[in-house]
Amino acid sequence: MEVAREWILKGYKVRTILRLCNVPRSTYYYQQNVPKSANCTCKRGRPVPGYSLTTEGKKIKDHQIKRYIEKLLEGEESVYGYRRITTCLRRKYKLRINKKKVYRLCKEMQILGKRPKPVASHPRRLANNMKITRPNQLWQLDIKYGYIAGLQRHFYTANIIDVYDRNLVGYHRGKTCDTKDVLRTLQGALLKRYIGHQETALTIRTDNGPQFISHAFGTFCESNKIVHERTPNKTPNKNAYVESYHSTLERECFRRNIFMSYEEAFAEVDRFVTFYNERRIHSRLYDYSPKEFLEKLKRNEVLPFKLAV
Repeated sequence: MEVAREWILKGYKVRTILRLCNVPRSTYYYQQNVPKSANCTCKRGRPVPGYSLTTEGKKIKDHQIKRYIEKLLEGEESVYGYRRITTCLRRKYKLRINKKKVYRLCKEMQILGKRPKPVASHPRRLANNMKITRPNQLWQLDIKYGYIAGLQRHFYTANIIDVYDRNLVGYHRGKTCDTKDVLRTLQGALLKRYIGHQETALTIRTDNGPQFISHAFGTFCESNKIVHERTPNKTPNKNAYVESYHSTLERECFRRNIFMSYEEAFAEVDRFVTFYNERRIHSRLYDYSPKEFLEKLKRNEVLPFKLAV
């Protein structure tokens, strides 16, 4: 901070020096306005007046307002919090008072109740070990980002992989990747695989990203009778198949190309997904591509297998 101040005093631009010294502008300007005395204990802001006015302009001291609050809490208003007590003070005692002051007074009186802990509308379901014996039994979903060298910006991909047949059943690539993008991608994958017509519920496994813990994502899974599992923290092995796909995507697509624009990156991702699903050989799938393996499995031309994930 002292180095930055010295350069600024020499006439250099404030914004440039603060950026180079990695000093927030708010910190610099705050220290400019704070008194220099190290022993100064003064507080900034408007001092507490110690009273409130009624609608008729009469002053009511804070200690009297506290008595009003005590009287309210002795009656039916004892179940109220500070917000409703504020309303009662305005209506019954004609006070011009806001909820912030009532909160402060209640805090001084030590009568504030504990805030209730929020209850999740969609409780977390941890990923459990399960045996996979067919397609459309377990999907894994995760998000990965790539880099646009020409723009020095990132782009995002959301990928859904079927654990059994390794098909990328749905993917999104874009400048952003929020919950709406993920749900749109998931909806398309469900329609593509006719999930609504199967008897047993589909399980989707994700990590704890903000897109997946959102209320909208939980509601979507519940309305479509999808079992949503979330991996425990720091356990990427629970999402190993989509993580493996991301490793392949990084190694065989992102590192082999230098993208100069979003359009160029999106076109290359589209090309790679087509190659991955239709032509890329998978040793676990009897050296067939995911698409070829699924077709042969439907015609009973390959032996089914079991997975434990």
